[in-house]
Amino acid sequence: MKLGFVGLGIMGRPMALNLIKGGFEVCVWARRAESMAPLLEAGAQAGASAADVAARCDVVFSMVADAADVEQVALGAAGVAEGARPGLIFVDMSTIAPAAAQSIATRLAERGITMLDAPVSGGEVGAINGALTIMVGGDAAAFARVQPAFACLGKAATLIGASGAGQVAKACNQILTGVGVMAVAEAFNFARKSGVDAARVREALLGGFAYSRILENHGQRMLDRNFKPGFKAWMHQKDMNIVMQEAHRLGLMLPSSAATAQLFNALVGSGMGEEDSIAALKLLEQLSGE
Repeated sequence: MKLGFVGLGIMGRPMALNLIKGGFEVCVWARRAESMAPLLEAGAQAGASAADVAARCDVVFSMVADAADVEQVALGAAGVAEGARPGLIFVDMSTIAPAAAQSIATRLAERGITMLDAPVSGGEVGAINGALTIMVGGDAAAFARVQPAFACLGKAATLIGASGAGQVAKACNQILTGVGVMAVAEAFNFARKSGVDAARVREALLGGFAYSRILENHGQRMLDRNFKPGFKAWMHQKDMNIVMQEAHRLGLMLPSSAATAQLFNALVGSGMGEEDSIAALKLLEQLSGE
């Protein structure tokens, strides 16, 4: 099984590298040639376009910024559909709206291409370590065929349901992580403004029902003032906007998500969009008169 990978940014580059390390023959393409260089040095083949990658491969992965990019890669000029043979599996690992994933999957199916929407959680560190959590929507047989490649990318790949279900699961993930980041930031800001050591508060809370991976990992990074992006704030803003758009479409009240989405809007609007989402702590400190 020959694999293709399109989109070699902060997440896609280490993911493609892990496929190569896993022993797969991999063909890559990115808009910027310099993004391809580390993969070519590791043994990947260079594609001239997404269509060229598709023409050479059995499965093509994509990891790009948003739905418009996925649509361009999949169905645009020199896109996957233009070069694919019938039977190709297109695995999009970007985070986009469920409805967008369903629409793209339907149009690809008309051209004999099976799509899996397979967004991930774990950030840059998870991508580098091959420890991503992968949430998949689509055909069970296609999922089974791609499973050996998923095993190189993550510690767990779960078939959630039909097309779009992976994106629904990712939206749920972003609700929990977004609200969680804001909750930890609020707690630490509260502790500090009360004259109490936030590090000692964290240590105590890790032993009780307030424990979470976000408190453990992101909380430590907040204490270290390490705002280097593993997951940029503007990306979490985008994902929370997807959540709110879907909530509007479904007529759902999501009060915690709505407040979190507004805080991420403020974070990006304050010029911190390129920092990690845990820069929410800095935003709350500024709003508290720091």
